[in-house]
Amino acid sequence: MKKKISDMPIMEDTNETINICYPFIGSKAIEYVTDTLSGRWIGQGPKVDLFEQKFNEKFGGDKESISVNSGTSALLLASDLCGIKPGDEVIVPIFTCTATNIPFSNMGANLKFVDVDVNTLNMDIDHVESLISEKTKAIVPVHYGGLCNDMDRLNKIASQYDVTVIQDAAHSIGTTYKGKHLTELSDYIMYSFQAIKHFTTGDGGMLLVNKELKDKAKRIRWFGIDRKAKQGGVWENDITEVGYKYQMSDVAASIGLAGLEEVDEVLKKRKELYKLYCDKLTTDVTIVGGDNQEEHGAWLFTIYAKNRYDLQSKLSKNKIESNQMHFRNDRYTIFKKFTDGLEFPNMDKVEDDYLVLPLHHKMTIDDVNRVCDTINEGW
Repeated sequence: MKKKISDMPIMEDTNETINICYPFIGSKAIEYVTDTLSGRWIGQGPKVDLFEQKFNEKFGGDKESISVNSGTSALLLASDLCGIKPGDEVIVPIFTCTATNIPFSNMGANLKFVDVDVNTLNMDIDHVESLISEKTKAIVPVHYGGLCNDMDRLNKIASQYDVTVIQDAAHSIGTTYKGKHLTELSDYIMYSFQAIKHFTTGDGGMLLVNKELKDKAKRIRWFGIDRKAKQGGVWENDITEVGYKYQMSDVAASIGLAGLEEVDEVLKKRKELYKLYCDKLTTDVTIVGGDNQEEHGAWLFTIYAKNRYDLQSKLSKNKIESNQMHFRNDRYTIFKKFTDGLEFPNMDKVEDDYLVLPLHHKMTIDDVNRVCDTINEGW
C-alpha cells in the first residue's frame, strides 16, 4: 500500500499569492446579465440562441452548437444521441476529472479504462486499441491541459471498428491538431464553461454535433419537447423521445457572451505565459506534453518533478499555489467494479510526480518569472 500524501490546502487570494487558477469574467458580463434580469427571459431564451450562434461562428466549423447547463450534461446528451445503452463498452481515460466518466457510468455503460501516455497524460493509444471489442460503442479522449490526443491514430481505430469518438474538450478551447479545429476530428465535441475554464458561464457546457442532429439534440436537452412547435401554440405536438433538463439559461448565456467577446485575448495571454514557462524553467523538471506551444490550448501547465511534494511545499511557503488538479479514477470506489484487478503501469509511474503550476489571465510575466525562479533554485 503506497503511503498517502496529504494534499495542499487551497490558498487565500491575496496580493502576495499567485493562485493556481482564477475565473475569467468578461468585462461586459454585469451589463449583459443586468439587461437579462431586466427583461422577460431569464431561463432559456434569446440570449441562449445568441450565445450558440456566436460560439458556433468562432469554434463550430461545420457543426451545430448546443448549449447545456454543464459539460457533464453535454456528455450525457452525446451518449444519448449516439445510442449508448446499458452493457455497451465505452473506452475512457484513467486520468481525468470524474465528470468525464460518471455520465457514461450513469448510462449503464461498462467503462474500459485506458492508461496514460507518460509524455502527455493523454490516452495511451496502444492501450486503447487493445481494449476494443465487439461491444465497444465509443472512445472518449480528454485533451489533457489543452494538448490534443493523437487523433489520427484514434480515428483510424474508431473507423476500423465502427466506434464513435466523443471528444471531451473541457480543457481545450483554442486547441488545434495539425492545423485542424477539433470540430473536424469527430462527430461529437464537448466544451466546458465551468468556473475556472478559459471563460465561464458560471457553469455550463456546449455540445457540438453534426447538423442533422441539431433538432433532436435541442429536443432531448429540454424534456423531448419541440420548443418551436410549443411556442407556436401547437400543444398537440407529441413527445416521442425521453428528454432531460439540460438547457442553459439566459443568465448564464449572458455571462458567456461577455466572455466569448474577449476569449481571443485570454487565449493569447495564456499561450504567452505558457511559452514563458517553457523558456524559463531550467532545473530538473519535465514539461508534460513537451513544449508544443503552437496548438496547445494552454489551460494547464503541468510538470513532472521528483519529490513533488517537497517542491509543492516550497512553492506554498513562497505563496505560490500548485496542485495535482486531476487524479487517477481507479482510486475511487464508484469505479472499482470497472478496475479491480487491472494494472495501469504508466499511471503508477507518474502519479506522484505531476504538478500543475499557476496559469490564468490574471497572472503577469513577473508572476511566471517568480514561479520559475523559485523552482529553478531547487527544493
